[in-house]
Amino acid sequence: MTDTDADHVVTTRAFYDAIAEDYAAHFRDVHMAHPLDRAVMGGFAELVGKDGPVADLGCGPGKVTAYIASLGLSVFGLDLSASMLAVARREHPDLRFEQGSMLDLDLPDGSLAGVVSWYSTVHTPHDELPSLFGEFRRVLTPGGRLLLAFQVGDEPLRVEQPFGHPVSADFQRRRPERIAGILEASGFTVGLRSVRAADEALGESTPQAILIARRPPLTP
Repeated sequence: MTDTDADHVVTTRAFYDAIAEDYAAHFRDVHMAHPLDRAVMGGFAELVGKDGPVADLGCGPGKVTAYIASLGLSVFGLDLSASMLAVARREHPDLRFEQGSMLDLDLPDGSLAGVVSWYSTVHTPHDELPSLFGEFRRVLTPGGRLLLAFQVGDEPLRVEQPFGHPVSADFQRRRPERIAGILEASGFTVGLRSVRAADEALGESTPQAILIARRPPLTP
């Protein structure tokens, strides 16, 4: 069985294929709505610069991909869900979107200047995170940056029948210190580990974590 055949991958794809249109409409004004999120994204863009492409992995309807592009980065989106990609291509026809799994990226080693995983690791089981982060490191050039966002917590959130659709999925919540440790064990150096309070106006019920990590540059 390949990574793309794993049960959680199949479940995640089916979940988002079912809800894509409703999800895009419901969260249209939420992605990148918080000023602190935009500030960190801006800092990430400055760190990456314009030296190479950036991949928005788990891009969904492409809202974050478009924001990254607005910061001057050369970015493309990748997602499991064909339905989500259909929305992204319709809403952002000037950007490139591809279907695939971030667990098994069809990209050459060291081909990216930046990787963005904006709440896209939430369906990955904890014991698969080292492999996932290893894949992120593989496709980043030495000195490349990773931006990772997720909800803070210890217990997963089970979502059943969203928008009335007969699907369900688990959303993993993590502790930033544990994720930082896994990143460092996977060959990254963590440059930023931040947590902001939940913003009820955005429908948040838990604190939100953002990490920026770097694949170390080659030493002379």
